[in-house]
Amino acid sequence: MALTDSAIKTAKPKEMPYKLSDAHGLYLLVNPNGSKLWRLKFRVNGKEKGLALGAYPTVTLAQARQKREEARKQLAEGGDPSEQKKAAKQAHRTSGVTFESLAQEWYAYNAPRWAKSTRYKAKLYLDNDIIPGIGSRPVKAITRPELVKLVRKVEARGALNAAGKIRQWLHQIFRFGLASGVVDANPATDLDVVAAPAEAARHHPHVSFAELPELLGKIDSTNISTLTRCAIQLLVLTATRPGELRAARWSEFDLDAATWTIPKERMKARRPHVVPLPRQAVATLRQLHEITGTYALLFPGQQNAERPMSENTINKALRLMGYEGRQTGHGFRHLLSTELNGRGYNRDWIERQLAHGDKDEIRDTYNHATYLEQRREMMQAWADSIDATAAGTNVVSIKRTV
Repeated sequence: MALTDSAIKTAKPKEMPYKLSDAHGLYLLVNPNGSKLWRLKFRVNGKEKGLALGAYPTVTLAQARQKREEARKQLAEGGDPSEQKKAAKQAHRTSGVTFESLAQEWYAYNAPRWAKSTRYKAKLYLDNDIIPGIGSRPVKAITRPELVKLVRKVEARGALNAAGKIRQWLHQIFRFGLASGVVDANPATDLDVVAAPAEAARHHPHVSFAELPELLGKIDSTNISTLTRCAIQLLVLTATRPGELRAARWSEFDLDAATWTIPKERMKARRPHVVPLPRQAVATLRQLHEITGTYALLFPGQQNAERPMSENTINKALRLMGYEGRQTGHGFRHLLSTELNGRGYNRDWIERQLAHGDKDEIRDTYNHATYLEQRREMMQAWADSIDATAAGTNVVSIKRTV
């Protein structure tokens, strides 16, 4: 006989669960704790299955029967009500998943399997480039054009190696989402088709080490400003990029500790860079501080002190000194690299001093301050050797490989 509301209301719990049947597989399960749960029994391909329809009285008898009829209709159309309910539940669960939550789950799953350097790089680019761009977006709503735009921002700052890794990791994150049932498609496929072409090797001319004292000597005899003179000297003594030096702020320097810490926001590799300062560089900086120490920038612009000197200033000064086509501001980095490698210094120390991206993916880039003391000794020896050459003293090749 079909159930009635009064029969349901008066049903009392017993020591064991029992059923009150309605019709077409619908029944009410009365549990010892007093809960009354709607269940539907049906068969799919000869196999008996069950479906939970809710609890009484939240789901009334009439509502339970309506759900039963909906399930019977699905069965008549060849569907499986229990599987469709699972799919709907999964869709509801994943509809609010953000890219950040998926990316963090992907990272947590893979990190134990990665080398320390890979963990560091993946976390670095997730935190600095990927999550700030699309982290709050529902992962299902992210489109391929969004990902292309994100990668092109990285390419625009010249970090093509980083852009390549980010494309690879985006692809892996969405594959992980596919396997987890969080997304239905991978919008990160084929991003390499629109990747920026690799830059042609840029020629940064530079003089030989033996010619360097003559160049530095011409600084004093050429009509250039004291700020420009100091800038050239600091490029020689630190091997930083001209753009990093031009935009340097006094707050980044600890002259007593002879250290310059460039924040990650201003670095090509998006990680902070610690520059040890030889005594000669500290002396130049103290001289410069007397001129621009009241400003935020070491090299404030002539028209607007809140903006750094023009990017053309240094190369223009080198042209005035007669070094057009022979030396550029960036070329001082190549000069140092050539000379210190020739002296037998540890390649890792030199590459770290130059803040180069790690082309060898196996190399450890976990700690940005690695080799700081070794680099401090190396750069002091570099500055001393320039002074010795300028004074006409023979420079002894001091090899440091450990």
